[in-house]
Amino acid sequence: MTRTLLTAFSISLLSTVFMSSAEAKQLVDADASLSGSYLAGRTAGRARDNDAAIAFLESTLKSDPENTSLTERLFQLQVAEGQIVASEALAEKVLVFNSQQRMARLVLGLKEFRLRRYEEARTHFTEAAYTPVGELTSALLMAWAYAGEGSHPAAMKELDKLDANESFAHFKSLHSALISDFLAVGLRADAAYKTAYQNAGTSLRVTQAYGNYLERQKRFDEAQKIYQSFVAGGDRNVMIVSALNAVSKKEVPKPFVGSASAGAAEALFSLAAAMNDDQSIDVAQLYAQLALSMEADRPVAITLLGNILESSRQYEASIEAYEQVPLTSPLRLNADSEIAVNLQRLDKQDDAQARMRIILEREPENIDAWSTLGNLYRNSEKYKEGADAYDKAVALAEKQKREHWSLYYYRAICFERLKQWSKAEADFRKALSLSPEEASVLNYLGYSLIDMNQKLDEALGMVQKAVELKPNDGYIVDSLGWAYFQLARFDDAVVHLERAVDLKPGDPIIAEHLGDAYWRVGRTLEAGFQWQHAKDNKPEPDDLKRIEDKLKNGMPALAAPAKPAEGKGTSNSNG
Repeated sequence: MTRTLLTAFSISLLSTVFMSSAEAKQLVDADASLSGSYLAGRTAGRARDNDAAIAFLESTLKSDPENTSLTERLFQLQVAEGQIVASEALAEKVLVFNSQQRMARLVLGLKEFRLRRYEEARTHFTEAAYTPVGELTSALLMAWAYAGEGSHPAAMKELDKLDANESFAHFKSLHSALISDFLAVGLRADAAYKTAYQNAGTSLRVTQAYGNYLERQKRFDEAQKIYQSFVAGGDRNVMIVSALNAVSKKEVPKPFVGSASAGAAEALFSLAAAMNDDQSIDVAQLYAQLALSMEADRPVAITLLGNILESSRQYEASIEAYEQVPLTSPLRLNADSEIAVNLQRLDKQDDAQARMRIILEREPENIDAWSTLGNLYRNSEKYKEGADAYDKAVALAEKQKREHWSLYYYRAICFERLKQWSKAEADFRKALSLSPEEASVLNYLGYSLIDMNQKLDEALGMVQKAVELKPNDGYIVDSLGWAYFQLARFDDAVVHLERAVDLKPGDPIIAEHLGDAYWRVGRTLEAGFQWQHAKDNKPEPDDLKRIEDKLKNGMPALAAPAKPAEGKGTSNSNG
C-alpha cells in the first residue's frame, strides 16, 4: 500500500473510532476498497471496537485473501469476540504460514478436545508450549486430555512438568486435586486438595473446589469451616456465602468439575483470571472466551469476561456479557451493579441510577447495592443523594467490620464536597479506625488538612504513610510534596512534586503545585513552564483563573515571620 493511499484515507477514517458496529458495517458495504478497509480495521481495532474491526478485515480479505498479517489479526479478533467456530477455520490458514502460532494451536487443540480426540488435541498443545505461559497452558490442558482418557498417571506426569517454575506450584496443586477427584483417585485427591488449600487458602476457586469436595465426602463440618474462614478474612464473596448457607442443609452437591472439558475450561479460566494487568488484558480476554467455548462454569466465566471487558474500557461489550448471567445465579446482583457502573461510564447516569433503584426495590436491605448507588451519585457529583445512600448502607451494617471502611470513606468525600467538614473528618477517621492502612483515606484526609492549613504535623505523617503504602501513586506523592510546601519546606516540596509530575504528567493541579514550588526556590522560568503546562492540560474554570494569574503576575512574596513577643520563646504550633 502506498503512502499516497494511506494519506488519502487517514482523515476520513478517524471517524470510525466513534462509529457503532452497524454504521461500520454499512461503510464496508459502501466503500470496500482495500486500503480503506485495511485502515479502518486497524483504527477500529485500536479503539477495541472488535465487531467493526472484524467487518472491515473480512471485507479486506475478500480482495486480498492471501494477506497473512490480516488473516492472523482477523483470527485473533474472532477469538476475542467468542466467534470460536469461525476462528477455527482461520486457525487452519494461520498455521499454514505460521506453524507455531500459539493461539491457533490452542483453538484447534480445544476443537479436538471437544470431539474427544485427545491425542490430536495434545499434538496441538505440545506445539503451543514455547513460552512460560504457553508451557503452563499446555501442561494443564494436556493433563486434562489424559484425564479425558482416564489415565491418571499420565495426567500427573504432565503436571510434574510445572515443577520447573515455582510460580506454577498453585496451578499444579489445584489441578492435581481436580483431576484426582474427577478420576476418583480418592487418597491422592484428598492430599492434593489439602496442599492446594495450604498454599492458596485465600483463593476463591480453591476454597470452592475444596469445600465442594468435602461436602461430597459428607464432611460437612469441615466444609463449613473453610467457608467460614474465607468470609472471616474480610471477603464476603457471594459464591462462598451461598455455599455457606447451603452446607447447613447437608445436601451433597454436584462435582465442582464434572467432565474433562469442564476441567480444561477451569484451567483456561484460572489463567485468564491471573492475567489482570494492562500488558496481558487482551490475552486474558482470549482465554476467557476459550473457557466459555468449553464446559465452563458459565456464570463465573461470564462474570470474569465482563470484568476483563470493563478493565479494557469496552463498556458496551461488558454490559452484554453481564446480561448473560442467569437471573437465578448468586452473581446476578453483581452483574446488575456492574451494568449500572458501566452505564454511568457511558454517560447514561439516569439509566445507571434507575437500574440500581430497581435492584433496591427487590433487595432493600442489600448493603452493597446501597453503596453502589452512593458511588453512582458521588461520581455524578450529586453529593447530597450520595451521602443519603451511604447513610442507608451504614445503618444496615449492624456490626462495623473492617470491610465497611469504604462506606465511611465515600460518605466523607460527599460531606467534604458539601463543605460539611466536621462530618467529613469524623467519617475519614472512622474509616481509618476500621482499616488503618488504607492509603486513599490517609491521603484524602491528610491532603485536606494540609490544604486547610490544619494539624499539619499529623497531616504530614498521614501522607508520608500513604506514600510508603503506594509509592508510585502520583496523586499521593503530590500530596506529600504539597504538605512540605505548606510547611514552607520548599526544597523538599520540589523533590516530591517533580516525581509526582513524572508519575502523572497530564494532571494540571500537580503541574501547578510544582510551578509554585519552583517559584518559591527561585526557579521562576521553570515555574512559568509548569504553570503553562497546567493551563494546557485543561484545568477546571476556577483553577484556570488562578493559574493564568500566576502566569501573568507570579506569586506574592512570603510574609516575614512574626517576631516572638519579648521574653517568650518561639512557638512550635502549626495553627
